[in-house]
Amino acid sequence: MQFFLHFGLIFCLAALIAVSTVPSIRQAALSFGQVDQPSARKVHHRPMVRLGGVAICAATLGALAIAGSLGWFDSLPHNSLAKVFWIMLGGLGFFLIGLADDLLSLSPFIRLLLQVIVASWVWHTGVRIDFVTIPGLGLVHLVNVISLVLTVVWLTGVVNAINWIDGLDGLASGVSGIAAIALFIICLFMGQLGEAFVMAALAGSLLGFLYYNFNPAQIFMGDGGSYFIGFTIASISITGLVKSAAVFAILLPFVILAVPILDMSLVILARLRHGCSPFTADKRHLHHRLLKAGLSHRSSVFVIYALTFWAGSLAIALIGVPSGLFILGSATGLLICTTWTAWRTLRDTRKGSLRN
Repeated sequence: MQFFLHFGLIFCLAALIAVSTVPSIRQAALSFGQVDQPSARKVHHRPMVRLGGVAICAATLGALAIAGSLGWFDSLPHNSLAKVFWIMLGGLGFFLIGLADDLLSLSPFIRLLLQVIVASWVWHTGVRIDFVTIPGLGLVHLVNVISLVLTVVWLTGVVNAINWIDGLDGLASGVSGIAAIALFIICLFMGQLGEAFVMAALAGSLLGFLYYNFNPAQIFMGDGGSYFIGFTIASISITGLVKSAAVFAILLPFVILAVPILDMSLVILARLRHGCSPFTADKRHLHHRLLKAGLSHRSSVFVIYALTFWAGSLAIALIGVPSGLFILGSATGLLICTTWTAWRTLRDTRKGSLRN
């Protein structure tokens, strides 16, 4: 029972830190001229501060540090504490890469190289995919080379998937928050308490940040924020879920993160099919397509929220969490209502255009 109280407190603490630090960060960035200028590819039409990741990172790490100083982690196994420490250190490393890109505009090659270096170092600390449970085969141990490659691909892939979906006000922070809550529930159900603490802190920081980031946004998270979020979610996925003996554990991270992963994969395929570099920025993402179809900014975000909530609920149901089917049913109903509302909006808009 005490753990549940601590989970709630660390969530609220992270949210409070994020809410209280964003205005100062925004004002400092404006003073130094650190803003993201509008362009043909971007949706915003005025210069925007894009250093909100500082608040997300500070709120998550700060809440965990305060919880640790209060002795909330004392009853956790030593190996669980060690993994949480390395994950947070790796998250800080990815945040610094993203922050450097926000401030200096690094080339795609340099960004990817730095990501691979940090991901490889994290693998060396023990945050890795070293065995998986496959239906029909049971526990399968991986040799170091395959373990390293899979870990690096997974970590960098999720980091960039979260980064690429950050195209509308509140989109990446909301999608990541929903994924973090789903991961929290599953880690708690599977007894991964250290990982659950991290997800509670991340979800709280995202909620606090979303207060300023939802449409119309006052601040963007920037690459620093998306890199930190993506790495934290990806690393918790492989330490808290994939290493479980549960049959569906290997599928859970892909299910929870289905929306950003599929969006990134389809965009890469479309770019390659048209002879473009996978790193060439364009408007092929799901949120761009929804806007082009005629949905409003907020409606597009809510549709993707509903899709993410449904995917997270499916993962919760698959792992056998009590009331998981009820949660999945609720998510299905919400997805149907959201999609129906969006379809009716598009239909009415097109009818109005034809009349005019």
